[in-house]
Amino acid sequence: MTDHAPGLPHGPELDAEALRERALSALVTARARTALLTDSVDDHDLTAQHSPLMSPLVWDLAHIGNQEELWLLRAVGGLEAIRPEIDGLYDAFEHSRASRPSLPLLPPAEARIYAADVRGRALDILEGAPLHGAGRPLERAGFAFGMIAQHEQQHDETMLITHQLRSGPAVLDAPEPPRPTDAVALPAEVLVEGGPFTMGTSTEPWALDNERPAHRRDVDAFFIDTAPVTCGAYRRFIEAGGYGDERWWAPEGWAMVREHELSAPLFWHKDAGQWLRRRFGVTEPVPSDEPVLHVSWYEADAYARWAGRRLPTEAEWEKAARHDPASDRSLRYPWGNGDPTPEHANLGQRHLRPAAAGAYPAGRSPSGAGQLVGDVWEWTSSDFLPYPGFVAFPYREYSEVFFGPGHKVLRGGSFAVDAVACRGTFRNWDLPVRRQIFSGFRTARDA
Repeated sequence: MTDHAPGLPHGPELDAEALRERALSALVTARARTALLTDSVDDHDLTAQHSPLMSPLVWDLAHIGNQEELWLLRAVGGLEAIRPEIDGLYDAFEHSRASRPSLPLLPPAEARIYAADVRGRALDILEGAPLHGAGRPLERAGFAFGMIAQHEQQHDETMLITHQLRSGPAVLDAPEPPRPTDAVALPAEVLVEGGPFTMGTSTEPWALDNERPAHRRDVDAFFIDTAPVTCGAYRRFIEAGGYGDERWWAPEGWAMVREHELSAPLFWHKDAGQWLRRRFGVTEPVPSDEPVLHVSWYEADAYARWAGRRLPTEAEWEKAARHDPASDRSLRYPWGNGDPTPEHANLGQRHLRPAAAGAYPAGRSPSGAGQLVGDVWEWTSSDFLPYPGFVAFPYREYSEVFFGPGHKVLRGGSFAVDAVACRGTFRNWDLPVRRQIFSGFRTARDA
């Protein structure tokens, strides 16, 4: 393909109908989840700002529709704008989250009508789009449709964070995740041999620009935790005075602890000697065997120092998750190249909490590490930087403007991430102070 675009794979022509079905399924799944998250609360909750860190839910709803209009209706379909006057209102770079409640936002009923109108037209475009061959880069392999499905699922995760931050009784429900059967027998850590491996991708059709291109990376041998650090292990850090000992903290982290008087992960509190947490409107004992959640990078880094370990680099994390030493190939997922199933990982808001450490044996990587996809986003020690040969596509504001030492990389995805927006190469990033996100971590050490 002589006109190969950044962010899209070289390779043989793909089956257009299979791509169309994949795109349709991804879009329908995302919209059903959006409806669940917005229909479960009343208009007051939709328009309220539950935290200055987050947008009102109604902003996310209309923003989802607006991005779909911009990329699928206008860019792919060549249609005239439906409501060009609202573009600025739903531009995430034009207005901070804290300022969005003061904007003349579409009210809930109007936002729903707008998003539904856009979706109907987008499905018409999908029906006729070629999706294959040497066509326009946004259409090839259904990239634009996959990008929009991922965007909606990312905002669904953001809205689920808002649900966690809102006060009031529980409005969401989900079954409990599976319990591991062999967790006690698992080693605490596994060895990942040193040497080169292929990081990133140049072939995953819907991979985003920061995941590209595939390149060889060399890492020294290291040990990495078999599972994410649990609440019980983190509680030992608290009880050892971790939040009161400056030795374990980066200077900025120590300043954060002092300024905000932190003593535990977000949503934890102690009552009558017992640690409790609030989870989607329910107060419950902190489960010892579940991966710790709602910790900042600074907290993860401090725990690792206290434990005599460190956070893994992004390259170490990806090698532990994807590299198959038997074939010297990098897999799409820890378990192989097949799409995730409920046996592999805790994804898609199927459960409203992480599964206990050691769950999902079918999802373990060739290294022997488990739960590398799903359950909790995992902080790494790495800054968010471009891969060698990076080219922004289709717009700079998705990744490029965030590159630098201000943002730390998270990998793996949480229980709140849908499979369409989560794979072995997927990269997330955030400020090291962030605690409201569904973040945890695992530790590593040199071999």
